[in-house]
Amino acid sequence: MKKIILQLAGLLLISTTLLSQTTQPIKLHPQNPHYFLYKGKPTLLVGSGEHYGSVINLGFDYKTYLQTIAQDGLNTTRLFTGAYIEKPGDFGIKNNTLAPTEQNLILPWKRSNQTGFELGGNKFDLDKWDENYFVRLKQFMTEADHQGVIVEVNLFSSYYQHGWEYSPLNTKNNINKTADISAALANTLLNGNILACQEKYVRKIVKELNGFNNFYFEVQNEPYAIQKDTVILRNEYGDVKDFRNFLEIVSQRSNDWQRKVASWIKDEESKLSQRHLISQNISNFQYPVTNPDPNISVFNFHYALPKAVSENYYLNKVIGFNETGFAGNLNTTYRRQAWRFLMAGGALFNMLDYSFSAGMETGRDTSYKAPGGGSPELRKQFGILKHYFDALDIIKLHPDQQVVKASPGAFTEALSGNNRQWIIYIEHLAMKPYNLSLNLPNGKYKAVWTDATDGTTLKSVVFNGNDIQVPDGLNDKVLQISVLK
Repeated sequence: MKKIILQLAGLLLISTTLLSQTTQPIKLHPQNPHYFLYKGKPTLLVGSGEHYGSVINLGFDYKTYLQTIAQDGLNTTRLFTGAYIEKPGDFGIKNNTLAPTEQNLILPWKRSNQTGFELGGNKFDLDKWDENYFVRLKQFMTEADHQGVIVEVNLFSSYYQHGWEYSPLNTKNNINKTADISAALANTLLNGNILACQEKYVRKIVKELNGFNNFYFEVQNEPYAIQKDTVILRNEYGDVKDFRNFLEIVSQRSNDWQRKVASWIKDEESKLSQRHLISQNISNFQYPVTNPDPNISVFNFHYALPKAVSENYYLNKVIGFNETGFAGNLNTTYRRQAWRFLMAGGALFNMLDYSFSAGMETGRDTSYKAPGGGSPELRKQFGILKHYFDALDIIKLHPDQQVVKASPGAFTEALSGNNRQWIIYIEHLAMKPYNLSLNLPNGKYKAVWTDATDGTTLKSVVFNGNDIQVPDGLNDKVLQISVLK
């Protein structure tokens, strides 16, 4: 009897542990914190989503949208919560989900009885919450959870050239007499009584969302856009007026403010039942993070290069690529960005997909006018990428810059695990097949070649030595090498 009781107790402990793993918020994987743990499984995030206005835009059918990205095999989306909005035409985006019509705009704050909001209708009262907004926010999160979608909940954004003019926090747009400041000071500790309004807003969002597991917070979108101390020229041959040729380094006063916001999140959650990850958007392209905030678990980049991962791998945290665009509308461009970044050791990739808009929540509008791309076919290719990674034991994988000795006519990124498995992504440049020269221990190996575009298996071979021929064709390929016993 005692033995049976002990066995039952053991089973109860195991079942309780498994239940706790599946009911906890997404977190860093304890065995390899460069990846996520969610519902008891190692996880990386791949998305291609609308322009962050799913909740604030009443004209947007978020249920159809979330169902669409889930059906495409994707598992993340990005969401702005209301401190920053846009107006039609901003950034050359037609049918911008982040720029609702006057009738379709809903924000966390109630409207007052006083007219004068910059984009039409009454000003906001920052002392009163619009509970209809929070009902919609929770309904969105519930549907996302049902579809297996992880949400990046973005609290703030830079205001760029004109965004401050129609922010509810701007004194012109509320009845609360917030400080009359410039856009450059809005997200700093020098913003007067706006800081108290921001804290109240953050704590409200934190409390309302605490019961959900399928999200993490991001402090601010692109803080370096109007708060930068240093700008480094990346491309000496490009247009010096084009932001894509510069690496913009965020100012210290912005970092100080971001740390304050992260501390509000941590403090508020210390009074609640659950703890969630916090992300910080570091820069465009790449930057070796210095003096990281200990409250940050996800370090995100925009228009990122694989070096953003290698330069920050020492942090032992997730490195993410949570926005891409401004590079035309070719599927090849963005598919390659995703493969490169995740094969470099990143754990998060999200495309800004302009084929989604209000009335086109199935993401099939390929006639859009916008500074980027997006299409059903591209999302299918992202889904193939995610499916490929889901089949790997990613917790055992780490970036490997030594396994490829030479790759004539191709760019490569590689991951390896315990000297037993190697994954190599190959971007073709040469017209003819060539030999891939590898640094492998002596042994016998199985090699499986996969088409990175459509996921089909191209060839499976057994080989010895350190040279292997790449299959014909200019299509990008993935090579998985395993040790044979």
